This record gives sequence, C-alpha cells and structure tokens, in this order.
Amino acid sequence: MMDNLKQQQDVTVALDIGTTKVCAIAGRKNEHGKLEILGVGKVDSIGVSRGVVSNIEKTVKAISEAVQAAERNSGVKIKVVNVGIAGQHIKSLQHRGILTRDNDMTEISQRDIDKLINDMHKLVLPPGDKIIHVIPQEYTVDNEQGITDPIGMSGVRLEANFHIITGQITASNNISRCVERVGLKVSDVTLEPIASSYAVLSEEEKEAGVALVDIGGGTTDITIFQEGIIRHTAVVPLGGNVITSDIREGCTVMQHQAEKLKVKFGSALAEEVYDNRIITIPGLKGREPKEISEKNLALIIQARVEEILDYVVWEIRRSGYERKLIGGIVLTGGGALLNHIEKLAEFHTGVSTRIGLPIEHLAHGYQERVCSPIYATAIGLLLRGIENGGENVYDEEEDEVVEETSEETENMAETENGKWYEQLFRKTKEWFEAEPDTEF
Repeated sequence: MMDNLKQQQDVTVALDIGTTKVCAIAGRKNEHGKLEILGVGKVDSIGVSRGVVSNIEKTVKAISEAVQAAERNSGVKIKVVNVGIAGQHIKSLQHRGILTRDNDMTEISQRDIDKLINDMHKLVLPPGDKIIHVIPQEYTVDNEQGITDPIGMSGVRLEANFHIITGQITASNNISRCVERVGLKVSDVTLEPIASSYAVLSEEEKEAGVALVDIGGGTTDITIFQEGIIRHTAVVPLGGNVITSDIREGCTVMQHQAEKLKVKFGSALAEEVYDNRIITIPGLKGREPKEISEKNLALIIQARVEEILDYVVWEIRRSGYERKLIGGIVLTGGGALLNHIEKLAEFHTGVSTRIGLPIEHLAHGYQERVCSPIYATAIGLLLRGIENGGENVYDEEEDEVVEETSEETENMAETENGKWYEQLFRKTKEWFEAEPDTEF
C-alpha cells in the first residue's frame, strides 16, 4: 500500500486552460529521467476568450470534465495542478537590479541572488498588474560584465539585468478561482509560451538562438531564446480562431463548418494546392449546397497567417535578436497543424522554420495523441512542475489515501509536529540572520 502511495505522490498534473480546449495531463519522470504520460483529459473550452477566462461557470465545468477524464485514465486522485497563464494582457520589461554586499571576503551565494530577485518584486507597476516571472539575464560583479552564474565569486557590488513578465491580477485571480471551484489547489502558475519551450526546444537551440511561436486558438505567443536565456516574450492577439472567422465570412458558412474546412482541407500556402478540388457543403434547411474551391480556401487562410507572421517578424526585430537566431523559428500550438505553414513561415520571414512536437522528453511508448503540437503547453507545464519539485497530485495531509491504525497515526502526527517545530525554528533563524541586510 505504501509503495502505491509513493508512486501516486510522484505524479504531477498540468492544466492548460486555452481558448479552444482545456487539457489536464498527469505524468511522472521514470528511472531514466524521461516523462511518462499516465492520463490525458481534453475537452472543448467555451468559457475562455483570447487566453483569458470570460465565463467562470463554463470554465469550471470544462476544468472539472478534463480533470475527471485524466483521473480515469491515470487511476490517481488529482488534488494539485500546475497551471498556465496567457492572453494579450501579458507584458514584458527589462530592469536592472543592484545589491551592495557588506563583506567582500565572503562568496556570493544563492541568498544574494534571491535578494536581488525579491527586490524586483517591489517594482511599481501600472494599477492592476502583477509580476509573474523574474528572469535573470546576466550579472555584473564589481564591473566585471557578462557573468551567467556569479555564485562562489567574491565581490561587493552585484548587479543584474532582469527580464520581467507581468500580467493582470484579475486574469490570474480568475484562473485560480476556477481551479479552486473544482476543488483543486494551484501549485504554480507559468507563462504558457515558457512552458511550451520546455516541451519542444532542445538546449542546443536555446543556446544558438531561437524564436518559439506558439499559435493557439486565441493568441500567438512569441518567446526568444539566446545563450540559453529567455530574452524576449510577447503575445499577439490573433490565433487560429481568426482564421476560422475569415473562412466563415469569406465562404459564407457556419462557424463549425469553417473549422472543419480549416482542419480537413486547409493549407497555409495556396501555391501548394495543385488539383484544386471543389468542396461541397450542405445547405441550410433544404437550400442548395455551397461549393468552395480548395485554392480559394487556401488563399483566405494564407492572407491571415501572413498577417500573424508580420506581427512575429515585428516582435523579433523589436527584440534586437533578428540576426542572432541561428536556430531559426519553431512553430507549435494547434495552428502549427495547418498544412505547409512551415514553408509559408520560411518564405515570409526568410528564417529556417520547423514544427515543434512535444516529444523531446517523452519516454518510449508514449501515446500517439500527445505528440501533437496541441499538447506542447500542457507537457511543458508538466515538465516545469516536475523540475520545480512542486506539490504533487496528493496533499501531504490527505487522509483518504492510506488507512492507518490509530497507533501509526499518532506516531505520524508526532513526526509531523517535530518537522513543523524544526521548520519554525529554521525560518526564525533565517529571518534574524537576514535582518541586518535590509538597509542595503
């Protein structure tokens, strides 16, 4: 029984609340360090617009259904999840932090870096915004620049450039509220394009310089890496849904018919459509069926995809890394499933492009369905949750898992109390040690 509990406690769960789908994935690392997918739950999302929760009730229902499906597939009871956040409210800024140390003889420690990062959280932001991530770029120790890891060095003046990602407090609170309404606990909130990068990019690509473009249903997220560090993040408020809307208006069909046309017959490059088949769509209430040529459909799709790529190119130029992307562009998300989209991206941007599949870290024998770009964010959230060593599917206080005898329960309670007092003592000690530094 205890082995079974240990296995279940090793399981981490990711929850991707997107514009078109809500996806819950349960998984764990195996003995070879690869990711085993235990259960997947995916349902249509109707309460989210452009990456932001617009209807609490519908979103709660979708989360509940996705989590229940993941529980059935994995055989574990889910209590804690790692959630992603996205939307056009996401902004990024650069800031420089300085820490003057009182002793140049002692080595720079993780505590000094944590203090610098914590200082960034005190930045004055526009009303209604909060900091989601603080990402160190490079450090300077006593005017020695370009240091990536200053721990162990000696110096008095420690400086760092930070890439700070902010988002609306209300958007973050709405996500937390939806998750809590289902009876779950949020372990960590991660920006979705950062999560996707964990799943589809290799370390070599991040080192060489790469732009990850995640084309979702409501937004397109851009993340630029250089020398293994996130240098730029941006969100474009256009995604797969605007392509569907264009097809609906251009071909005068229903929304669900436009979506099927896009998925089954759509191509992002009209030049690649050679046979130009005629697609027949049933008419409404006995009316004549509509006929649409495959070439015209591709032209509608291509025009909108080119517009999205224009935004991507503009963001890459704005970042200053236009000529430093040796790894080119990696497309992921549901929009990357469009036929020939990587060819169009290469023609339009002049940069080599590939489709990013989230199979980089998966164990052998993974389910075929999860190797789609659609699951890149969810698998990335899972990997980040495992890496951060966050809480797993079970709360430590959960009593339903193992039935103990009264004697064993008392022994466990004594041990937990011991740990609690030890932690209190350690925290108090750290607080008193840290107090003299507050004047700096």
